[in-house]
Amino acid sequence: MTDAEIIEQTISFVKETLMEAEGGHDWFHIQRVFNNALHIAKTEKADVLVVSLGALLHDIADAKFHNGDETIGPRWATSFLQSLDVPKSTIDQVVQIIQNISFKNSLGEKKVPLFNSKELQVVQDADRLDAIGAIGIARAFNYGGFKNRKLYDPAITPNPELTKPQYKNSDAPTINHFYEKLLLLKDRMNTDTGKRLAQERHQFMLDYLEQFYKEWDPLKPES
Repeated sequence: MTDAEIIEQTISFVKETLMEAEGGHDWFHIQRVFNNALHIAKTEKADVLVVSLGALLHDIADAKFHNGDETIGPRWATSFLQSLDVPKSTIDQVVQIIQNISFKNSLGEKKVPLFNSKELQVVQDADRLDAIGAIGIARAFNYGGFKNRKLYDPAITPNPELTKPQYKNSDAPTINHFYEKLLLLKDRMNTDTGKRLAQERHQFMLDYLEQFYKEWDPLKPES
């Protein structure tokens, strides 16, 4: 089977698996990450097959929709890729991307990462780009509605220093998520292309928040 055929088979598998997924983590999210990853990979000398499969399978079984179980995604990806006779070395790299891509895994005590690769950096940047800007805002509020969270509560202060357990268990308003994750991503991009693309999206979120607060309390004098 050629690389192109493997990718096409993977696209079909992901589309079917995520058919009923929450709107911020559905096939269209995967498609955007896939396209951004291919764009970034052009200048990063990364393995295109590994990048493609990592992007397509990175959210095949997101832990937050599977009772926090972080082992399901790697297992499903491994089983599927083995069914296509993908080489073990490629499967291992894809699984490492799935296991290490998440923002929450960077929280808490700073440690030397157990795994890093150019392919992980590319897919991680592509995934983070989809978490910011106009799309990122839409996804944040969609997930907040899915979890029945408040839009905003001035009495609940954001905590940008959350640990991984605190982040996973948080039920804070969606606006807090901007300060606890989204606004932090610009400075955590790995590649030059990712950093460049993040700038405009980051500024869009700042502009959005300024307008949000104006509309939330129009009688409050501007500082």
